[in-house]
Amino acid sequence: MLFYLQNRNKTIKELRKNASLTVKELAKLMDYETVRITELEDVKLKDLPKDMRQQIIPILRQDYLDNISY
Repeated sequence: MLFYLQNRNKTIKELRKNASLTVKELAKLMDYETVRITELEDVKLKDLPKDMRQQIIPILRQDYLDNISY
């Protein structure tokens, strides 16, 4: 919830770059095509549909890094 409130006015491109992800990496993690992610680059987080927003927020928060065994 805090991540969303702090970053809702940022674009997907800004958030993606802050998470150090390329378009290909984000598309792979979300199971979308790279073209679809490229179309969403200029959209603000608050303007995304709710189902897509729920899928992208954990990736941009980098929750998937918590599951890596060292």
